Amino acid sequence: MKKNLQYHIGLKNGDIGKYILLPGDPQRTQLIAEFFDKAEEVAFNREFRTFRGYITGFNGKKIKVSTTSTGIGCPSAAICIEELANIGGEVFIRVGTAGSLQRDVKIGDLVITTASVREEGTSRQYVPLSYPAVADIDVVNSLVNAAKKLNFNYHTGIVHCKDAFYTENFSYKFFLPLKEYNETLWKVWQRSNVLATSMESSALFVIGSIRKLKVGEVLAIIGSTCFNKPIVKKVGIKEAIKVAIEAVKILDFSETK
Repeated sequence: MKKNLQYHIGLKNGDIGKYILLPGDPQRTQLIAEFFDKAEEVAFNREFRTFRGYITGFNGKKIKVSTTSTGIGCPSAAICIEELANIGGEVFIRVGTAGSLQRDVKIGDLVITTASVREEGTSRQYVPLSYPAVADIDVVNSLVNAAKKLNFNYHTGIVHCKDAFYTENFSYKFFLPLKEYNETLWKVWQRSNVLATSMESSALFVIGSIRKLKVGEVLAIIGSTCFNKPIVKKVGIKEAIKVAIEAVKILDFSETK
């Protein structure tokens, strides 16, 4: 057996860089890899697809980077970050999509997450709900600076993380036993200024805090959950990728000062 080969992601020591971009969709890893120099696919097992390559930093340094898909939801995202950390991953930026919970967060905007509502089950098996799911401040600041530099529309704040996608669609043709409860809860999050909803961040943030990893997130808004339209149009994804890559350059440059 190859030394330290990770069971689910199919990777071992030396296969990845310390900086890793985490989309959910395996196809999006290929899109991200188009922004790398010397990109190559190194593994594809189950929902976990990985490319590696290089980006050029501000001082001309070649920065080794990777991208691995997490699949959908916190259980597989938790597996992914645990195994990547086992083989040298240190800085993780989720490049995801989300539905807006606020009227001023428009389709195509970006959301840079500061913390997540832990309305999922995976992180509860690590720590109690009183433990917060927060993004690493250095990664957040780098993402904000990158979005400003690239002149993209962005918002910063708390997002919501869930397990069940279809419970947010109240026109769902089958009767949902918790329909009224869920409708009320969505209003609570909206009134609490939660910006958007997706399905991976809180587990990534909790595990990052426990394992002393740097974890952040940038989301492309592709739906309006506040208008009962969870998916409208897949836009803003390339902008989110560009922000994540620019943030890696900023983070790496700050370490060399």
